[in-house]
Amino acid sequence: MHNIEIKCELRDIGLARATCRSLKATHILSFDQTDTYFRVPDGRLKRRETTGEPTEWIFYERANRAATRLSHFMIYSEEQAKERYGSEPLPVWVVVKKRRELWMLGNTRIHLDEVEGLGTFIEFEALVSRDHNIARGHEAVATLREAFGPIMGEAIGLSYSDMVANQAADASESRPG
Repeated sequence: MHNIEIKCELRDIGLARATCRSLKATHILSFDQTDTYFRVPDGRLKRRETTGEPTEWIFYERANRAATRLSHFMIYSEEQAKERYGSEPLPVWVVVKKRRELWMLGNTRIHLDEVEGLGTFIEFEALVSRDHNIARGHEAVATLREAFGPIMGEAIGLSYSDMVANQAADASESRPG
């Protein structure tokens, strides 16, 4: 599966909600998520635990760049993940905890994320399908970037996992030896 996505800092989550409503986006739900990232040789692998939902394992590959980008991903159930990655525990890299609001506009997800220790962010993810090709995905994301532009900060090229890992590395370097 593929999507076109971008993540940006978010300056005002209340105004982001109002913008979602003005665009006639549908608020799907708000929930807590814990993403545990594992060390794997290629791409990224995370176990996603969402309040009230079955655990998912998500493998994805995408460029780390602060711009709209194509992401390739696969979603596995617990059983499928064991079949693919084995039943032995994988080495944990980092854990990311967040409160997410999920909004939908057409085939595009709008995530309003409050990430523990990092701040508030907005993500747009346009699912690529037979009816919504890559070009249409880029158009959908560009339209949303324009609509939310005044309340968005810088585009972020890193995943939350990279940001948490960088924060932990900075903290350990600043400790007296």
